Amino acid sequence: MKSSNFKGCLFLVTAFMLCLAVRSQLTSDFYSATCPNLLQIVRSQVMMAIKAEMRMAASLLRLHFHDCFVNGCDASILLDGDQSEKLALPNLNSARGFEVVDAIKAAVESACSGVVSCADILAIAARDSVLLSGGPTWKVLLGRRDALLPNQTQANVTLPSPFDNLTAIINKFAAVGLNNIKDVVSLSGGHTIGQAKCSTFNNRLFNFSGTGSPDSTLNTSMLSDLQALCPVNGDGNKTTALDLNSVDLFDNHYFQNLLTGKGLLGSDQILFSSNQAISTTKSLVQIYSGNQPLFFSDFANSMIRMGNITPLTGTSGQIRKNCRVVNS
Repeated sequence: MKSSNFKGCLFLVTAFMLCLAVRSQLTSDFYSATCPNLLQIVRSQVMMAIKAEMRMAASLLRLHFHDCFVNGCDASILLDGDQSEKLALPNLNSARGFEVVDAIKAAVESACSGVVSCADILAIAARDSVLLSGGPTWKVLLGRRDALLPNQTQANVTLPSPFDNLTAIINKFAAVGLNNIKDVVSLSGGHTIGQAKCSTFNNRLFNFSGTGSPDSTLNTSMLSDLQALCPVNGDGNKTTALDLNSVDLFDNHYFQNLLTGKGLLGSDQILFSSNQAISTTKSLVQIYSGNQPLFFSDFANSMIRMGNITPLTGTSGQIRKNCRVVNS
């Protein structure tokens, strides 16, 4: 009798643990009962934001990327305060779109109060930004919860930099579980939309790596234009398009640019032109440059993988009412 009771208890415990495990996994229908119109609400807000400023699509995509690479996809990048990730060097006066996230959150709260996390809003907004810019779509997995603390220190270390060499970039991707070269190359292709400041690429224009000359991998006509835009001791906050001939369209033109030395950031051009690229990323750049459907497919799959970097689920974290502050 005791043996039977023990087995029964063991079965119940096992079943309970399995239920918890299933619930802790991200699913595309996580809010189907609690906030059935969530996707339409977010899409509508993103459409309005992009209509007001096309660049916002790239900004929202970048927010999700910069969120996931620091402590996982937990909306920690949205928190204000002295230790905010917004003040980390890769984000300072650079990460943007926070007001749009506020507007999305307000619209979602109006329909389903206290239900949808800011982390999930970032993931959906990133997907919609890509789709509305002409790129692919994918099913966004949901069920993330929001962090209680930011991690400014980690943001200064783990985010890929435009000044990193290719080995460092590959290692930073691998450190968060994106250890497939497809992830590195396809997600870098997100730079097919958006803009960059002079301060992120002017090291290539005049005295590259102490040589006294510009970066030899930079297209000469593009170099002249960039030198005029970003002179020595000029305004480092001036911006130009990452993909000059296809500014707001999400396509494979970014990779075509790399073949002709027209990658704006050093961290983009090294995917094709560096010695390290020969055995790692170069062949995939060439393939994507001539095969947009494959780029779109690989990008979508990599976005799903990135969105699954150590999310908070179950009872971890919280569902913030205001994305900028933890609940009181």
